[in-house]
Amino acid sequence: MTRSAHAPRPRRAGLWLALCALPLLFACADPAWRTVAPGAGSDALQARLGPPRETYRLPDGSQRWLYPGPSQTKWSASLDPSGHVIRVHPMLSGAEAGEAKVGEWTMQDVLAHYGKPVDTSRFPRMRRQVWSYRFAEDNVSYATMHFYFDPQGVLRLTQVVPDYLLES
Repeated sequence: MTRSAHAPRPRRAGLWLALCALPLLFACADPAWRTVAPGAGSDALQARLGPPRETYRLPDGSQRWLYPGPSQTKWSASLDPSGHVIRVHPMLSGAEAGEAKVGEWTMQDVLAHYGKPVDTSRFPRMRRQVWSYRFAEDNVSYATMHFYFDPQGVLRLTQVVPDYLLES
């Protein structure tokens, strides 16, 4: 019996099939953030997701906890002033960028909503500072959200562009 140089060996075929099935198995499992019910306490949230990477207290007394996630994303947990979960959801997306209020939000508002940027740049001639956040849009294609601030720290422009650096 002769074998092609490219045909898989029978004992490796089962391993190859198992490796190909792993993404399907994980796609069916609920991510941890989906198992946290609204109304759960902050202790239950930490028990399920661990300690947050970033925490922000908002002006109304509520809190935002941010967690790192796969594919350049973050999860956000919103807690009411008494420390109970309002909602937990994936953060970085093109739709989420639309929540920023140009002309109203400051750097602190953007920081509390999106967390620390992955990159910051200054454009002296434009008199703008830019914060950038990379994310995977629908876990398919990569993009970057940019937030442009004036010298007073007020948000003046938002932009979502394809991120070809992460595609390669």
